[in-house]
Amino acid sequence: MSLTHATTGAVASVVGEPEVVEDSAAWLALKDAATGLQQMQVKDGSIPSVEDHADARAHVQAIIESMRALAPLFPHDSDYLAASMHDFERWADGGFGVPDFLESLMAFQPQQHRVDGIRHLVVFPMYTQNGSTDRRVEAVLVEVIWPEFIAQLETEYTNKLFVSLRFLDFTPGYDTNSAVLFPETVAMREIPTFTWGAIFQDREAARYRRVVRAASEITKLELPAEAAAMLDDQELTEKTFVMWDIIHDRTHMRGDLPFDPFMIKQRMPFFLYSLEELRCDLTAFRECVAIEERLRAREEWLTDAEAEMLEHAKLVQYAVIFDRIFRFAITGSRVRNYDGLGGQLLFAWLHQRGVLHWTDTALAFDWDEVPAAVVALADSIDELYWKSIDRPKTAHWLAAYDLVRQTLTPNPASAWDRGLPLDVLAGAPKGYTDMVLDDEFPLSMFFEALEKKMRDVIASTSGITGRDA
Repeated sequence: MSLTHATTGAVASVVGEPEVVEDSAAWLALKDAATGLQQMQVKDGSIPSVEDHADARAHVQAIIESMRALAPLFPHDSDYLAASMHDFERWADGGFGVPDFLESLMAFQPQQHRVDGIRHLVVFPMYTQNGSTDRRVEAVLVEVIWPEFIAQLETEYTNKLFVSLRFLDFTPGYDTNSAVLFPETVAMREIPTFTWGAIFQDREAARYRRVVRAASEITKLELPAEAAAMLDDQELTEKTFVMWDIIHDRTHMRGDLPFDPFMIKQRMPFFLYSLEELRCDLTAFRECVAIEERLRAREEWLTDAEAEMLEHAKLVQYAVIFDRIFRFAITGSRVRNYDGLGGQLLFAWLHQRGVLHWTDTALAFDWDEVPAAVVALADSIDELYWKSIDRPKTAHWLAAYDLVRQTLTPNPASAWDRGLPLDVLAGAPKGYTDMVLDDEFPLSMFFEALEKKMRDVIASTSGITGRDA
């Protein structure tokens, strides 16, 4: 059923089902107004030029009227939408200083509505992680992905903060590589306790399918039938990433952790971030191996949700390996690329243990042996963490470097590889981080060649959504 609407300047009313809300005049007016405000905002989100204030006020009024028109389609977000309209009015009345949307952020609680297919209209002055550090008014239409097997999985792998989303439409800040919606990116006067974090699994799935398809062709990799099926099925891959991410996300807060798991609060060598992100991915891999074994043992008596969980537990294992190797390792610059380093480490670990082969310019895996090899890498990181509870911070850093160095070859110019000078070792942690090279562990010859062939494919995934796949 299509939306019907009446307009008098901005949209006055909207009646109908939400299936085509992204095509409605109300949404398009809101999107245009937000984009207009972006052109006037400076880095902190304010609009300092008084000459722009009349136009800015008109844009804010258009946003408010559009939100009011769209509100009946989002009854579960009524408190948030009312607070957002008030925050916009207050921002305009205050002369467009640094925006403060704390009230509307606190009213937005998507983790309370984890229902498959439910939609949200999200409008905040914010920066988009992995996109821009400049705060701009951004608007996003999203849809929740929450199949029954994930709801069941969450009872065992509890993660009340996790929200999985699909893009419907967005303003230019999300026409990037950003696949997250985090409350800490919103402009606000103080930092509250955050109660949710959202990931766009449709973007993750779409770029995975495009990248893995191209990389497997380039490397002549014969994909297992289950892994190949993901390349032809966006929904299947989205659900796989939801299962991966819900376990990954909760892992940051669990385990023998020698440091604050929210490492953004600390300044550390970038390879520490590599190991933390890889630890969470490999924990998801390990848990999915265990889920697969447990469910396969009683496969004849599974419920429909359990059967779907079993299917996706296997797919998560393929996704972790292929996304880490084919996309993470060669995406982004070589400046402290911690996700890239994690992909390099996983590839080299599997190669050196004889379960991954690059022979006659073709890539192959001994799939029966892969799970044990991956779990062994997870065990080595877990052991590093466990031992480091009793170590000073910088000693932990040195031990972490040794773990990576045992598998990857450092940059020939590395001071860390040669041994840090005594004055640095005896000094403050800043001296350690200052001597880490931007590209401390350069790409291997395999990845150098692959990156050149995959460069255009990787670039083409910026801004991709499930509809583009």
